[in-house]
Amino acid sequence: MRSWWIESTTTHTEVEAREVPLPQPGAGQVLVRVRAAGLNRGELIASHGLTKPGAAKPAGVEGAGEVTALGAGVTQLSIGARVMGRCPGAFAEYALMDAREAIPIPARLTWEEAAAVPLVFMVVHDMLIAQGRLARDEWLLVTGISSGVGVAALQTAKMLGAKVIGTSGSAEKLDKLKPLGLDLALRTRAGDFSKSALEATGGRGVDVAINTVGGTVFAECVRSLAFEGRLAIVGYVDGVLKSEIDLDTLHARRLKVFGVSNKLRNAEQRATSVRGFVADILPAIADGRIRPFVEQAFPFSELPRAKESMESNRHTGKIVLVMP
Repeated sequence: MRSWWIESTTTHTEVEAREVPLPQPGAGQVLVRVRAAGLNRGELIASHGLTKPGAAKPAGVEGAGEVTALGAGVTQLSIGARVMGRCPGAFAEYALMDAREAIPIPARLTWEEAAAVPLVFMVVHDMLIAQGRLARDEWLLVTGISSGVGVAALQTAKMLGAKVIGTSGSAEKLDKLKPLGLDLALRTRAGDFSKSALEATGGRGVDVAINTVGGTVFAECVRSLAFEGRLAIVGYVDGVLKSEIDLDTLHARRLKVFGVSNKLRNAEQRATSVRGFVADILPAIADGRIRPFVEQAFPFSELPRAKESMESNRHTGKIVLVMP
């Protein structure tokens, strides 16, 4: 079968197409004929560190397709089932998926839309619901809101009944998000938004902030938080991994700072996050309250061009790869 592989150096990543044997599902796994797969900045951009320097490995981490074979012990799925989920090596004609992470695809979703769901929306479930406890009428601040995670956070927050402030350096990207319910659009890439966030909330501050940018805006996120506010750390597109912490503000306002990552989670912990997403967010996707935001879809053969598009940071929402 055809498969894309990725290799990383300290400065960049490269992809190459290979012919490889068809994988066989082991116990607890299913084999999926991939119809579409989502691109993710963390894997494809070297500075994000998810693809370590060394030998090439199968590329892609999430996809959507049809179950074609069942491993031992898999009883909750059947041949032909439409599923989406995390799966290593998703940029291929076939890929293996842990059956516990295989999510039924709602009938209204296209393959492309389904491929854009798993990673970003499970990350959003982790930071807005499981850890962030975002509630109706609370305020959410999302830095770099035009990213895949940022757009999914906006959509989920509106579903929860919250109000959303988003930052982006592009007025065009912010305009695309206003129809999704963005309450306040701040055009900036710098750490200069806390004053606007405080004004929008009547001087109180936001209840939850999401830092998708990195160290350059960390302090400003802290300054934007309300009493008992929560700050999620989920990305660092600026490449800055360190920042000063105002301990007095952290202490006096009883703030909480938490990370959102699956790097060190075991299989059961990842499966638990899937169950939370299925219970809390998937119904809104199934009935149309949330529609996955796919801006670009590239043919399978054009992964290098899709990767280039992601690296250029011109897109809003998700980029997906479509199988022939």
